[in-house]
Amino acid sequence: MKMKGRMMLLLTLIVAVALSAISYKGIGSKKALSVHRIEQGLDLSGGVDIVYEADQKSVTDDEMKAAISLLQGRLDWKGWTEAEVAREGDKRIRVQIPGVEDAEEAIQEIGQTAQLSFADEDGNVLLTGDMVKDATKQVGSTSKNGASQPYVALEFNKEGTERFAEATSNNIGKQIYIIMDNEVISAPTVQTAITNGQAMITGSFTAEGAEQLASLIRAGSLPFNLNVIQMKNVGARLGADALSTGIKAGIIGIALVLIYMLFAYKLLGFAADWALAIYIGLELVALSLFHVTLTLPGIAGIVLSVGMAVDANIVIFERVKEELVLGKSLRNALKAGFKRATPAILDGNVTTLIAAAVLFFLGSGTVKGFATTLMIGIVISMFTALFITRVIVNGLMYAGVQNPKYYGLRMK
Repeated sequence: MKMKGRMMLLLTLIVAVALSAISYKGIGSKKALSVHRIEQGLDLSGGVDIVYEADQKSVTDDEMKAAISLLQGRLDWKGWTEAEVAREGDKRIRVQIPGVEDAEEAIQEIGQTAQLSFADEDGNVLLTGDMVKDATKQVGSTSKNGASQPYVALEFNKEGTERFAEATSNNIGKQIYIIMDNEVISAPTVQTAITNGQAMITGSFTAEGAEQLASLIRAGSLPFNLNVIQMKNVGARLGADALSTGIKAGIIGIALVLIYMLFAYKLLGFAADWALAIYIGLELVALSLFHVTLTLPGIAGIVLSVGMAVDANIVIFERVKEELVLGKSLRNALKAGFKRATPAILDGNVTTLIAAAVLFFLGSGTVKGFATTLMIGIVISMFTALFITRVIVNGLMYAGVQNPKYYGLRMK
């Protein structure tokens, strides 16, 4: 039994050390899964925050998706791959660009309206984006007896139908270039004259690629402009100070929790602290793995989830104490304590998880950052409390630490 206990403790120690090394050093030359790969929000790294609003009273979901796709595409083309574009409310879009200092310059770089056109191989414009009535991703056979595949379906208005019929009639066997903001986004070859105002763009599309192209084309035919209603700069130095302050606050908070558990629960507190070290390693690796953008509220979410992880351990330890007071053996008390505590821990964490999910799906910006880290933390905390802590406590018992007073029983 002692050998079994020692092996359990050794295994958890190896896991803790490995997670610490991975979260600090990372894997490979790119330091994958390390803290260095965690993306930072504007409040930590500095940058530009811009809010756009459609200039008409009502817009459809498809139109907003197209506008978001347009802005994201422009940001990618400018090399701002870490920028984020998100919808806010019914007709607003928030753009956040880390590492950029001048908001007005960023707005000029991004632009405010789309320029979509269809041109022939000689560069002559055949029709423009305002003649496109709709563009959608479809999945189906594009030839007789052909396999189903994603494609983009185009529908033109009356003027566009006439112009496209003329364009396809004059360019059979040739390419028609679909150009967005002077960038060719697709160049399909005309197979036959198209006179009914409906066309297909086929090729080796993935479902995501077809949806992206359809969104870009729709963006070029948006019936509204995007106006800038808010813009602000966050200085890099201010962001660095905020990051330093946030990290210090997090370290102090976690350290106080570790000390309290050690003094209040002694051996069980030591097991909880051990499990908490594994929890922190898993949390950091998860933030890097899922490319979570870390913000100041996100750090608050991490610290809060640490408290919830410890709270779960406290529930377990109090149940163990109760079983020991009833005169049960240490082994049976631990088994019953974990069993009795599990429903309460699951119920408490699931309700908090639901609240965090609501914040994530209905919130925006920093609220989403808080909800994201909180949800990740809740899931990991349940795992560490119900599984890792149990392995450590059982390992200590099997290793020979079997005096009930070390597990919370007060001897009279």
